[in-house]
Amino acid sequence: MDVYVDPDLCISCGTCIDICPEIYDWDDEGRAQTTCDDIPEDLEECAQEALESCPVDAIKQTE
Repeated sequence: MDVYVDPDLCISCGTCIDICPEIYDWDDEGRAQTTCDDIPEDLEECAQEALESCPVDAIKQTE
């Protein structure tokens, strides 16, 4: 599984970071970003929950 955060859509609400801080964190501009290129299998459920919880659908799955 691989995901990314579209910075043009991110509203910096922090939902993804609250749900899955192992995968999401703030970038230098105060928007969410992913912190790893390939999500480990044991964190896929957490990353998926964050994706589904994003209020503006800024998180996209690339696979």
